[in-house]
Amino acid sequence: MVLAVICAASATACSAGPAARPSVTLERTSSPAPVTTAPSTIAPASATENSGVRYVAIGASDSVGVGASDPAKGSWPALVASRLPAGSPPYTNLGVSGSLALQAVTQQLPGAIAQKPNVVSVWLAVNDLNATIEPASFAEALGQIVDGLVQKTGATIFVGNVPDLRAVPVYSGADKARLLAGIQAYNDAIAAIAARSPARVKVVDLFTGSAALVSTGTVSQDGFHPSDEGYQLIADRFASAMRANGVPLRA
Repeated sequence: MVLAVICAASATACSAGPAARPSVTLERTSSPAPVTTAPSTIAPASATENSGVRYVAIGASDSVGVGASDPAKGSWPALVASRLPAGSPPYTNLGVSGSLALQAVTQQLPGAIAQKPNVVSVWLAVNDLNATIEPASFAEALGQIVDGLVQKTGATIFVGNVPDLRAVPVYSGADKARLLAGIQAYNDAIAAIAARSPARVKVVDLFTGSAALVSTGTVSQDGFHPSDEGYQLIADRFASAMRANGVPLRA
């Protein structure tokens, strides 16, 4: 999912590229049926130097590494995984290029649960924003993923929000006020989902200061996905949030 720098802090699930991006109008009104969630029944699993970190990434084209010179090693989850402590098993990247949050409920969530992770990153939002998915519908889908991880794993879950995309080249023709309003609505939804399980779910702030990071160095040639430098910025933000919450990543 995404985008440019962050896109560069953004990359959230950008789809295959700028040609596929729809306008951002946030007018779609259909939403999935409400999901009733049960209290978590699995205690949090600690990630320590001794036990290692079992890390799973859920996401879209940014997780796949679209725009990086070496996608397999240059995606932001791969860069985070390169900092895992000794003794950690290989990380699992479940990202699907172009994925919407609702698609990830069936395509990625079951696999994440099956891995029995103690750390999960989730970055899904920009594709939904581009597809004009109503914020409430996006929140329903993302909530199913996050709540499912809380209930069925012991992981600490790190959820990226939406960067300030207004300076990203692919949005040059967008109504900037409308785009910002959509971003803020999505970020409010992400914050509310995290607030349901504050001990287990942490928001990774990709929005604050991200507009100033968008440049020709942090956006790939497609004008949408992050470049190598952009992916590094995103990985740094996720890694900082993980360290602040006890995940023993190497420097």
